[in-house]
Amino acid sequence: MGSSDITSLALICLALLAILHSSHAQNTQQDYLDAHNSARSAVGVGPMTWDDEVAAFAQNYANQRAGDCALMHSGGKYGENLAEGSGDFTGAAAVGLWVGEKSNYDYGSNSCVGGECRHYTQVVWSNSVRLGCARVQCNSGWWFITCNYDPPGNYDGQKPY
Repeated sequence: MGSSDITSLALICLALLAILHSSHAQNTQQDYLDAHNSARSAVGVGPMTWDDEVAAFAQNYANQRAGDCALMHSGGKYGENLAEGSGDFTGAAAVGLWVGEKSNYDYGSNSCVGGECRHYTQVVWSNSVRLGCARVQCNSGWWFITCNYDPPGNYDGQKPY
């Protein structure tokens, strides 16, 4: 193998690594945590930690939704946010959608005004301290993302923080 062959092989390997990295970008445990903890920090709520048991639950449920990508809640023991999207829809983008509901939340009245806000309040629920998320590509080609929270939040009459 000549030096040009080695150079070509090295370039191919680097290109493959870049493709693999970009396909996992914004979908790591740390990416999910960073997106959640940034929103939590903005309102003075402490950080969450990744929990493998909660993540296993999320992955199991996401796998069940791969056939239909339906935004149906699992009914499990954890708090839960769901999202779906096309293209390169990432976990960080899903959290961004949920956090984007912040403008619909009125802390004073502890209610949603002008639209949905309960995905946001689950993200910043101060008692929810363990996180597990999963992402699967559905048969339709869309992405299904679920994040689960332990202990769950969004209790009627209670403020998230």
